[in-house]
Amino acid sequence: MSQLSVSKLSPDRPIRWGFLGAGGIAASMATDLHHGNNMLYSVAARDVDRAAAFAGRFGAAHSYGDYRAVIEDPEVDVVYVATTHPFHREQALMAIDAGKPVLIEKPLALNAAQAREVTTAARDRGIFAMEAVWMRANPLILKARALVARGDIGDVLAVHADFSIGLDFDPAHRLFDLANGGGALLDLGVYPMHFAWLFLGRPDNQQVVGTLSPTGSDATAALQWGYRSGATAQLRCATTGLTPGRATIAGPAGPISVRPWVPTPRPPVTPPRSRGARGPSSSSRPSGTWRSGQRRGFVRRGGGRRSSNPPVWKDARRRQCSPENRLVRKRRRLAETVLRWQ
Repeated sequence: MSQLSVSKLSPDRPIRWGFLGAGGIAASMATDLHHGNNMLYSVAARDVDRAAAFAGRFGAAHSYGDYRAVIEDPEVDVVYVATTHPFHREQALMAIDAGKPVLIEKPLALNAAQAREVTTAARDRGIFAMEAVWMRANPLILKARALVARGDIGDVLAVHADFSIGLDFDPAHRLFDLANGGGALLDLGVYPMHFAWLFLGRPDNQQVVGTLSPTGSDATAALQWGYRSGATAQLRCATTGLTPGRATIAGPAGPISVRPWVPTPRPPVTPPRSRGARGPSSSSRPSGTWRSGQRRGFVRRGGGRRSSNPPVWKDARRRQCSPENRLVRKRRRLAETVLRWQ
């Protein structure tokens, strides 16, 4: 794969990014780009005035109304494709052909054939090309993967993940516009599928059911993945109604739950309980905030107050010293591991 020269990675010369697209996802990326030795150098959009406004907002030195101008700029080190879905393949291939490393916003392309075309071109040219799926760098999911790799829950038997939102039908909206790559699967379904792939890999068989919107875009999709090992993955995405945004990995020793596992505008918050009530205390719940730079996960094992010790209920305290009860306590401690944003 291509690499930037050592001179370009010096503190005096930050990595210069060129953005294709000036929409919401590009703005999110530009907001966080200052972390590390990076800078937004140029941006292009179909509307040159929109590109200029974006450049002024985020401090880019150059803006264009032509995507190729960013790719062909010799001062641009990395290209970020943040346009709408139908343009990802074409622009990724342009960057690869120009010898530029490219980060492509999900989905990589509209279908498997296009995705293979992009990855084959990158391999043939020795150019770094990556789909921008943040899940591989999500700290909570990295923690979940570490717990599974450590054997905390045993072999993975099942994965459940759902990413669904509620949208009123609007034929002009991107998610209902087939010409714009609309549909729940490409926009939302990539997340639960990627999540399952991280823990179980490629399925050996699958079943899919779903519904269509009036424009013919997929409004809901439910997938059942099967594996020769006997493991299964149940995955869902939809534009028809908001769900809590939870994902679970289950093994013989208990599940690991990530809540919420995708960014949601209003993370679910459980109302505080009185100190004497059974169940979690209010101190064990997340604040409910979701701000850039404040995404810190914590681990909480199922049951009882937040503590490093396994929970012991009143009816077990009389027997807590017995070997049999210690086994019960161990199983209860492993009954559920919850990873939350705080």
